[in-house]
Amino acid sequence: MRFDDFLISLSKIKNIELPAETSHFKMVPPFRQELLKLQKEAIKTAKNAGVLALFYPDLNYKTRFVLILRKSYKGVHSAQIAFPGGKLEMEDESIEHTALRETFEEVGVPTNVVKVVRKLSQVYIPPSNFYVHPFLGFVDKTPSFIKQENEVEDILEIALDHFLDEKCLITKKVKTSYSVEVEVPAFQLNGHHVWGATAMMLSEIKDMLKQLI
Repeated sequence: MRFDDFLISLSKIKNIELPAETSHFKMVPPFRQELLKLQKEAIKTAKNAGVLALFYPDLNYKTRFVLILRKSYKGVHSAQIAFPGGKLEMEDESIEHTALRETFEEVGVPTNVVKVVRKLSQVYIPPSNFYVHPFLGFVDKTPSFIKQENEVEDILEIALDHFLDEKCLITKKVKTSYSVEVEVPAFQLNGHHVWGATAMMLSEIKDMLKQLI
C-alpha cells in the first residue's frame, strides 16, 4: 500500500471504536486464562510499559512498520519479537512519553518527528506482570534506524501489505512453563513468528485498518 493511501485511512482511525478484546481474543494463547488466575494478586501491583506501533514510508513509498527482535537473555521475553518500547520510568511525563523515549533508545527514531495518532487497548502480560499500553504513530519520511546494541538483536521492517495478507496467520507450537507444548495463534512476518501480547496488539491494529482500507 502506498503511504499516501495509508495516511488517508489513518486520518479516520481516530474516530472508530477500539475493538479491544474482540481483536485480542483471536491471538490469545490457550494457556492465558490459567496464567491470569495465577496472577490474580500480582495484577494489583502490575508495572506499566509503553510501546509504539510506528508506521513509515520505505524508499519506494510503500507503507511499513517496525518491530524488534530482543536479545537472548535470562528473562521471560528473551529472543522475542516486540514493538519498540519499555517500562514507565519516574522521569517520564506520561506513558506516551515512555513509548516515544524507548522507541528512540531502541531503534533511533527521534521523538520530535513521530506523530502519535491514538492510544490503543492495553494488554496485560502475566509472565512479567506488566500492563502494556500501545500507541499508534507514524513518521513522514523513511527513518534511519539505529539499533540499541545491548537490547536489540535485529530491527524488522514489516510491509503493511504482507501483514494484512491472511496467509501470514499461522499456528505455532510453544513450550509452556509446565514444559508442555501447545499450539498458539501467531503472525509469520519476515520469517519470524510473532505471538503472545505483541500478536494481540497487532490483531487490533489489523482489524481497525481492515475497516478503513
